[in-house]
Amino acid sequence: MPLLHSSAWLSAPLSPHCLHFLPSTSVLVNLATTSRTFITTMAFSSSSSSSSSKALADQENLLQVLKYHQQTKHAYDKYARGPRGLDWANQPNPFRRYVSAPLLPLLHFPTNTNTETENPSPSDAPLYSSVFLSLPPPKPISHSTISQFFYDSLALSAWKSTGYSTWSLRVNPSSGNLHPTEAYIIAPPIDSLSTSPFVAHYAPKEHSLELRAEIPSGFFPKFFPQNSFLVGLSSVFWREAWKYGERAFRYCNHDIGHAIAAVAMAAAGLGWDVKLLDGLGNEELKKLMGLQCFPEFKFPSRPVRGKFPDIEFEHPDCVLLVFPNGIGQFDVNYKELSSGISEFSKLEWKGKPNSLSKEHVCWDIIYQTAEVVKKPFTVGDRFASDPFQSSGVCSEGSYKDFTVREVVRKRRSAVDMDRVTVIQRETFYQILLHCLPSGCGNRGKQRGQLALPFRALSWDAEVHAVLFVHRVARLPKGLYFLVRNEDHFDELKKSMSADFAWVKPEGCPDNLPLYELDTSSYDMLAKQVSCHQDIASDGCFSLGMVARFETTLREKNAWMYPRLFWETGVLGQVLYLEAHAVGISATGIGCYFDGPVHKILGLKESNFQSLYHFTVGGPVLDKRIMSLPAYPGPSIDA
Repeated sequence: MPLLHSSAWLSAPLSPHCLHFLPSTSVLVNLATTSRTFITTMAFSSSSSSSSSKALADQENLLQVLKYHQQTKHAYDKYARGPRGLDWANQPNPFRRYVSAPLLPLLHFPTNTNTETENPSPSDAPLYSSVFLSLPPPKPISHSTISQFFYDSLALSAWKSTGYSTWSLRVNPSSGNLHPTEAYIIAPPIDSLSTSPFVAHYAPKEHSLELRAEIPSGFFPKFFPQNSFLVGLSSVFWREAWKYGERAFRYCNHDIGHAIAAVAMAAAGLGWDVKLLDGLGNEELKKLMGLQCFPEFKFPSRPVRGKFPDIEFEHPDCVLLVFPNGIGQFDVNYKELSSGISEFSKLEWKGKPNSLSKEHVCWDIIYQTAEVVKKPFTVGDRFASDPFQSSGVCSEGSYKDFTVREVVRKRRSAVDMDRVTVIQRETFYQILLHCLPSGCGNRGKQRGQLALPFRALSWDAEVHAVLFVHRVARLPKGLYFLVRNEDHFDELKKSMSADFAWVKPEGCPDNLPLYELDTSSYDMLAKQVSCHQDIASDGCFSLGMVARFETTLREKNAWMYPRLFWETGVLGQVLYLEAHAVGISATGIGCYFDGPVHKILGLKESNFQSLYHFTVGGPVLDKRIMSLPAYPGPSIDA
């Protein structure tokens, strides 16, 4: 996914001056005001020395998150700190390998002659639109189904070539195609792969598993249902920071969200459900994925260029349980599971991680923030295996009868939009129905995340969407708002401009909480606030994802900060797939001006913040770029 930035600020080489930039006075004043408000609140809520100590730690963590978020905002008069040129000699290797770890090849699927769409779907593959209504009968875990699972979620989808450049694309999108996300499988024995339960790293270039360790035989039967396995996701911050500097932490967490949704959609095609094991903490995740092989990174107190091999470590983000759909309610005993995971530190771990770059730039605030948002183990958390909830339907005919595999593997990030393509109003509404977290059941208001793929997440929806509508037939141009958690409606309306209409647009389905705010033309404003990028105004519609921000962090803790970005990434992946399923395209936009977006909405405080932008429309294809099949790819690295 292109995260396009203004070329002016990238044109000059990285200089010592840019590495000592301080936030503007206004930013520091706003941060200080927020800090004082929070400190006062925390002082009143502390009633004992132990609670005071915890409150103080929580306060410090929150202040660090707020500092990071403020410091990494783009504005019309400045961009967040980043390199003023790309150090191509040290571009990170996009492929992590564990040298000397046994390689377990996965199966490859036949492809048609059209290497751009790559359609190896078996005849029984479910249609893309159907899995939002119900999942097919679950298939057993096997060499074939695990191969298909990774092939449709995290594998390469194509290679591109032009002139002297060749690069790979993946099923899961990534900011700048830099792919900071790494994936692991923790699984019971699987015929033709391993006779023992195991932990393996997924190597997308080879479409293979790298065996890291064998685990005790009683681990899976004790904690999880039969035919279940785990998928772990981690981030290499350096891959994003190489190009985007301090804002990279945001983008890494967008990509985790994209990967969570990619995993959920691939699993759905096999009749499998996916849930985040969010009771586990950072230490459990590190042991599960074998990430203790990376030394602790002792980051400097300011941005510094040099050789920092430890900066290439993987930050453990989350672990997902993949299990057969329809097996009913079950629980996960987190306390016993944590005890079982503690034994993983005694395993014999195979392989040494490869080096990604010779030299690096350390943006210290990324690592300071990553440290304070590490989630601890939480004993009180319960695992909720909620029944599958179907999504709404108002225009099923909008879809092109593609299978799940066709949609996920043909997904591409548009680079330009054609300013011509118009979608029907019913298609627009149908796309938004699939963006709702609670589906269309008899559960009242939108709130809980029960529909595909949002059901993988463990919290009620915190992210909404402000939509700039440009080219939707029979729908006036203007500003619209999709309320994804209707408990927030009154707070949203109170926080935003009093001039907004908040009326249902014509023809809007009753179960779609979409509201017309203003019917002026927002083409130029959409472009301006997305870093002056035409792609934000030249499609059918674009949007900003607005999260309930500071209130959420106060109520749930600072470790919700990356999770808010995960939720935007899941929503973004739905928009990617929906666009391709109806025959158009989409792309994420990470470069936008935070303050001006808030000004359009009339937001004055930090209770709501825009965390991600997106655009959907008719793509302009660059015919100079040649497409090559994903496998076998070229012999060179991308």
